[in-house]
Amino acid sequence: MKPRLLNRSSAQSEPFVVRENRYANFLKIWHYHSELELVAIKESMGTRFVGDSIEKFEPGEVLLIGKNLPHMWLNDAAYFVPNSKLIAAAFSIHFKEDFVGQRFLNLPNTEQLAALFTRARRGIRFIDLKFSIIEEINNLIVEKDAFIKLIKLLQILHQLAKHENFVLLSSEGYLNPKIKDGSDKTQEYIFKNFNKPIKLADVAAIAGMNSSAFSRYFKRIHRKTFSRYLIEIRIGYACKLLMENKSNVSTVCYESGFNNISNFNKQFRKIMDMNPSEYVRMHH
Repeated sequence: MKPRLLNRSSAQSEPFVVRENRYANFLKIWHYHSELELVAIKESMGTRFVGDSIEKFEPGEVLLIGKNLPHMWLNDAAYFVPNSKLIAAAFSIHFKEDFVGQRFLNLPNTEQLAALFTRARRGIRFIDLKFSIIEEINNLIVEKDAFIKLIKLLQILHQLAKHENFVLLSSEGYLNPKIKDGSDKTQEYIFKNFNKPIKLADVAAIAGMNSSAFSRYFKRIHRKTFSRYLIEIRIGYACKLLMENKSNVSTVCYESGFNNISNFNKQFRKIMDMNPSEYVRMHH
């Protein structure tokens, strides 16, 4: 299923667009756009698709979706029953990374905001926010002064950037690792060679460490073992291929770096809680 490009820019060339959406159900289109999207769900339940992540969603959920990251909110079947009284309601704010100017994120005091936008490329779900984002966005909507409105959005983003309790949704492997530009030589090697046989000793040698020391270092930095990290990269890339209908399951298995179907299915289920065929059916 190839994602559709949607235009979320302002017709009036405003720096950002804020909307309160209220429908019988959310848009059933697997799509992406060049703008980041901040979403706060007011009413609605269903399944959320962000990159290769598939999870249930409910009222109160707050997400920041990065630029060009495919996503979709699919309501439960009850929302599509004729004459249903159910409502899908949410706030959304769309804005470009450089909505306050290209040089803004390079200023000394905007590192947190730049880091937030980088994390958003995988999709962020914020947990236990310490402020009412619904109230903050409501204030943003009713504000008439364009400058004050811009300041209010920056304040919201600043609070989100400081918030430490969050979950990244899509895997690193989904973000087209073939062209990932890694400043870390070991990361760059992993992303360029993830679909080939990779030995821990080879990566450790690039880092100038022995295997045992590198293994401990890697787990401390990434909070997972090297082998788990590599599997997640491969599964994420496999999900991307499956969703885009580029290959059948067998071909995807080998293109993602696995050497047999049995192990591919086993690792896919372990990471995604479903087998590859179920994953494809879910997206269609």
